[in-house]
Amino acid sequence: MIPLEKHQSLEEIQQYVADMEVQRGFSDRPVIEQCLQLGEEVGEVFKAVRKHQNIHIDPNSKVGAVGDELADVLIYLCAIANRMGIDLADALRSKEAVNEKRTWVSA
Repeated sequence: MIPLEKHQSLEEIQQYVADMEVQRGFSDRPVIEQCLQLGEEVGEVFKAVRKHQNIHIDPNSKVGAVGDELADVLIYLCAIANRMGIDLADALRSKEAVNEKRTWVSA
């Protein structure tokens, strides 16, 4: 597999994930399975942040680095978007166009 370049676009990253899933035999996993795994990965992000912030975690728990866990989340987000036919970059632009019209109040 061709490695990711340093400055690839979100579209290119999403395509990379699609290609990677085919190569590794994951492309036929149903979207619900990918969603459930995304949820697990988000939990691993939380655990990694807890560890990074020196908040107690189960000492028997395997915890990756925050960056590694965030990368796993991005992979699953791309995989879900691919299965649903969603271009994440377009979805982000569209959502931000809506958000720009909102009034934001900081807490």
